[in-house]
Amino acid sequence: MSRRRADSQGSLGPDDEVMPYSDDDTDDELEPSSEGEPEAPHAPAEVRVKMGWKVKANDRPYHHLPEFQKKVCLCIKKSRYSGNSIKTYKYNVLTFIPLNLFEQLRRVANLYFLALLILQIIPDISTLPWYTTLIPLVVVLGVTAIKDLVDDLARHRMDKEINNRKCEVLLDGRFQESKWRDIEVGDVVRLKKNDFIPADILLLSSSNPNSLCYVETMNLLERYPLELDNMLLRGCKIRNTEECHGLVVFAGADTKIMRNGGKTRFKRTKIDELMNYMVYTIFVLLILVSAGLAIGHTFWYEEIGSNAWYLFDGKGQNASYRGFLSFWGYIIVLNTMVPISLYVSVEVIRLGQSKFINWDLQMYFAEKDTPAKARTTTLNEQLGQIEYIFSDKTGTLTQNVMQFKKCTIAGHYLYYGLDNHFSVFPLQPVDWSWNQLADKRFEFMDHSLVACIRSRKDKDVTEFFKLLSLCHTVMVEHNDGDLVYQAASPDEGALVTAARNFGFVFLSRTQDTITIREMDQEMTYEMLALLDFNSDRKRMTIILKFPDGRIRLYCKGADTVIYERLAPNSRHKETTQTALDLIGATAIEDKLQDGVPETIATLAKADIKIWVLTGDKKGTVSPFSPTGKCLSSEIVCYFHVSSENLRIRQANRRNELPTTRRGKKKPAEPFFPQPGKNALIITGGWLVGSIDFVDMACECEAVICCRVTPKQKANVVSLVKKYKKAVTLSIGDGANDVNMIKTADIGVGISGQEGMQAVMSSDYAFAQFRYLERLLLVHGRWSYIRMCKFLRFFFFKNFAFTLVHFWYSFFSGYSSQVAYEDWFITLYNLCYSSLPVLLVGLLDQDVNDKLSLKFPKLYLPGQQGTLFNYRNFFISLFHGIFVSLIIFFIPYGAFLQTMGQDGEAPSDYQSFAVVTASSLVFIVNLQISLDTSYWTFVNCFAVLGSIAIYFGIMFDIHSAGIHVLFPSAFTFTGAASNALRQPYLWLTIILTVGISLLPVICIQFLHKTIWPSVGDKVQRNRKKYEMEMQEEEKKKPPAFQRGRRSRRSAYAFSHSRGYADLISSGQSIRRRPPTRGGPQDSIREVPQREAENI
Repeated sequence: MSRRRADSQGSLGPDDEVMPYSDDDTDDELEPSSEGEPEAPHAPAEVRVKMGWKVKANDRPYHHLPEFQKKVCLCIKKSRYSGNSIKTYKYNVLTFIPLNLFEQLRRVANLYFLALLILQIIPDISTLPWYTTLIPLVVVLGVTAIKDLVDDLARHRMDKEINNRKCEVLLDGRFQESKWRDIEVGDVVRLKKNDFIPADILLLSSSNPNSLCYVETMNLLERYPLELDNMLLRGCKIRNTEECHGLVVFAGADTKIMRNGGKTRFKRTKIDELMNYMVYTIFVLLILVSAGLAIGHTFWYEEIGSNAWYLFDGKGQNASYRGFLSFWGYIIVLNTMVPISLYVSVEVIRLGQSKFINWDLQMYFAEKDTPAKARTTTLNEQLGQIEYIFSDKTGTLTQNVMQFKKCTIAGHYLYYGLDNHFSVFPLQPVDWSWNQLADKRFEFMDHSLVACIRSRKDKDVTEFFKLLSLCHTVMVEHNDGDLVYQAASPDEGALVTAARNFGFVFLSRTQDTITIREMDQEMTYEMLALLDFNSDRKRMTIILKFPDGRIRLYCKGADTVIYERLAPNSRHKETTQTALDLIGATAIEDKLQDGVPETIATLAKADIKIWVLTGDKKGTVSPFSPTGKCLSSEIVCYFHVSSENLRIRQANRRNELPTTRRGKKKPAEPFFPQPGKNALIITGGWLVGSIDFVDMACECEAVICCRVTPKQKANVVSLVKKYKKAVTLSIGDGANDVNMIKTADIGVGISGQEGMQAVMSSDYAFAQFRYLERLLLVHGRWSYIRMCKFLRFFFFKNFAFTLVHFWYSFFSGYSSQVAYEDWFITLYNLCYSSLPVLLVGLLDQDVNDKLSLKFPKLYLPGQQGTLFNYRNFFISLFHGIFVSLIIFFIPYGAFLQTMGQDGEAPSDYQSFAVVTASSLVFIVNLQISLDTSYWTFVNCFAVLGSIAIYFGIMFDIHSAGIHVLFPSAFTFTGAASNALRQPYLWLTIILTVGISLLPVICIQFLHKTIWPSVGDKVQRNRKKYEMEMQEEEKKKPPAFQRGRRSRRSAYAFSHSRGYADLISSGQSIRRRPPTRGGPQDSIREVPQREAENI
């Protein structure tokens, strides 16, 4: 039996460890085998796949025998054969609550607050009721649990969709429709064209005329060496085979795709790491402050407390023990220094930012109905800190749609195709009406070549196109009068399509013959030998016997190997492939995607360095040279840099090492005369895994690495991450880019021509490279600015709130008493100050998206990390200390020796707590208003609403009615109404708020006036720039102009291992393909896999 399958151990596909020939190396290779007539097997058969693994066809009870049971837990056993149902979700109805709680309590912050809750139960320690910690903890755990539940429900839906797919299974002597989840090992299944393969199955028969089965392996993420030559893997798709039968050998979790799926490495942002260290710093400060206050209480009790008769409590505790209890009491009182809601707030903000990326219509590719997709919610702000971009070329920067453009024949004909740069007037495409089998979509502009072919006067031209129509491994299918080509690579399909349009039409083939139509005459050639293309040979050869008895060898391949075989002193001893006659050469064009040069230029202005890592040769990188408009014309390209430079550099570093130990480090000598004005173009074999190579490459604005393997791509990314400590982004579209995508800090997948391998491994995905500009300069920059502003303000508001207890301790004998009401402490972070700062983290923007793209330099603060670092953290700390001082001491001074209008002194503890709390709420909400750059109705509502909610709740919990219902929980009866009816206290609140905000207003004014940033300058002239952009839009020419000269393309010959083994296997072929129909209306190419450019 024969089939089309994934790359096996015996295949000659490119190896990642050797020099690649193809940039777009995938695993979609054909392998031959044989099979019988298509019929369902009736007799049970036993297949031994591996030691101890027995499979019996159509006998389900056999696989449940005791000998196939395995122990799971204690005495519980189950079958060693997995069911075909897959499970990627984490929770079910019974395990969700306990398992989710267990996972959340493994986080240090949540575990810390759980410990605090336990401490608050101890009466001798706690001065705060238990609900002040329990309610915030429950809210945080609940919000996180809801988010986890939503994510897991999506996984449930995906699993359900896959498990409920339908498949025909042989049951009770006939094929019956069954769901995938009900399939078991040993079942015989029937698959039809375009069906997905439900399990790893052994191919038994096929309905294909040549007994072949084609499998599309685009969904497989890695290469899977197969031990059996006739295995079909789960996740593949049946192509061009009407019907086939197979035996299920591995099901569900035992299949290759499930066992090799692996776990994706968890990626953290720089802000995440910094935030964790800052939380640890806060925790250390908390311990130090609590210890200091505990020591203060010890001395205070010895000197004062023990001598005050009115403080006697009858417990008989000494000063040291009371100081010990005071330490734990202050750990509880000051616990809000460690922000319990920080992590859940960050997750909510990131989730919202991810949704904005998904909803961005300017990153939606209408042609393929593909929106942008944020496949992770943890890396958004890291998009605003990218320093290096590592990009694949074919399919990522280019369209990966190959077109025949130029050819040179016998060394003296040069024909230009679609992009004729030398034409002054627009050319009309060739009329193919004379060729009934031509592909009407094929465009060619040079009429002289067509005239030469039709005249049949030039034998070299005839021989050239005959070679293109005969020397290939394309498979043809006759589908309703249409010829459908199955090409191993799109460029081979382009060559055969070109030959067809010029009158040499490939019609059919068997294992021994090839039939073509040469102009109006049909010719059949006997195939004597076929040597397929692979990464070692880099060429394809076919030996044919002509109808007149002549024997001829045709060869096509990379220019380097062909030139070697033209030379008389060739080192190779293959006598049949030396001293060849050169017929001609072709140029296959893979155009750049729209907007690629502009995107690269804009990103370069943002100081983002772009490295192109490709398996292609240097000749295909012309669009990325200065002449190709992807790089600045001022940049100097270095194509060859001797490795001797590296050895000299290493020797110099060793000589400088003793000097650097004794004194100041001497700057390393640059590799290039003009640092920053260079581009380096090297091959994969030249890559050196050392810091010297990284230093040299990082002196360049751009680096292009040619002939690199997928493993080398990942190694280059690792080197830059290791030695430069830089934030990296990798972008690619194929399976060979998966390692690079997973290695980088952020991976971006292009949903292109090569399936979904890159997308499935990526963090972000979209359809075109040009969307990367908006992802980084708009969404990434906004996300970074929002997150930094959120964190700075979050730390500030918690310090300002918590440190009031610290100042109050100096007047309360360091006795762990609180300065606020208990319910204010409970609701401060939940209701009174959370919404405005949360909206700033979601919606704020310094400039709009158009100005963000117009001024790429706005991106620099993210790369430099200037908006959030330890300096900003300590600024927030000292700002919080200053505000807490004002909040405490101004009301304290105002309450000393004060008399109210009614003759009563308002200087009681409860009135003081109301005034300090009210001042804090006003200051925090007005401060975030000063820091907000982008105002919407929602922001206004949040600020005013937070203040209104505070007063509404405060008057409610200070009312007499709620005190009657819960007398022990609500003790501030009438405190708010009594305090706030005094105009004197309102003046105190206004004075406190004014003094707290005035320095901030002055500092912001001075910064924006004397030391303005790039963002401040853009904001100041925003209207001017917006008017200029409107004028530019009016003057802008159309995006596409007919006849305009363009250099955005690369010419290359690309090829990959084809169908030679499949074609030449003669055991399974019984009859010729069906007789072709009449003249075809259209001929189209359906490439089976994408190959590389050479």
